This record gives sequence, structure tokens and C-alpha cells, in this order.
Amino acid sequence: MYILLSDDEHAAVSRAAEREHLATAAWAALTLLAAANGTPRAEHNQLREVLQAVMQARGQAQRIGVNLNQAVAALNSGEASATIQWYARAAARTVRKLDDLADELRRRLP
Repeated sequence: MYILLSDDEHAAVSRAAEREHLATAAWAALTLLAAANGTPRAEHNQLREVLQAVMQARGQAQRIGVNLNQAVAALNSGEASATIQWYARAAARTVRKLDDLADELRRRLP
């Protein structure tokens, strides 16, 4: 299939593809097929929104870990309390789970 676009039209299509982190031809093919089938392409946008939310949550969890490390350092008059150690382990587990989830979403996105 050959599609002729003006420079402005090509730029607009390229920008749309870039927003979705897709090659221009891949974006055009997905969009054309969705239009031909009468179905929206929202599923990819929704997954990208979920990925963005997961990455934001991961950043927040990382900051929690940094704060816990600072608290442990401040309490470093010997043994840190069991509560702080528990929170530090929980924060580390949460960050690992969020990293795994973000990686899985990246693999599933086109």
C-alpha cells in the first residue's frame, strides 16, 4: 500500500506515532486497521497510562526507601529498630515488584 501525504500531513502522522513510541508505518497500520474494523485503539493508550502510573509509583517507592535509609542512618546508635527494618524490607520488595510489573508492561506494549 502506498499513501501520499503532504509534508504537513506526514509531520502530523509522525508526531502521533512518536507520542505512542511507535514507528510511523506501524502507527499508520494500526490506526488504519482499527478504522477499517471500526474499533478504537484505546487499549494501547490505556496500557501506556498504566505503565506511566506504575513508573510514578515506583519512583515514590524508591523515595520511601531513601527516607528509610536516612532514618536507619540517624538511628545508627547500634541496632536499628525492628519496625524500621521491616519497613525497609517492605519498601525494597515493593520496588522490586513495581520494577517487574513495569518490565512486563514494556514487553507487552507494541
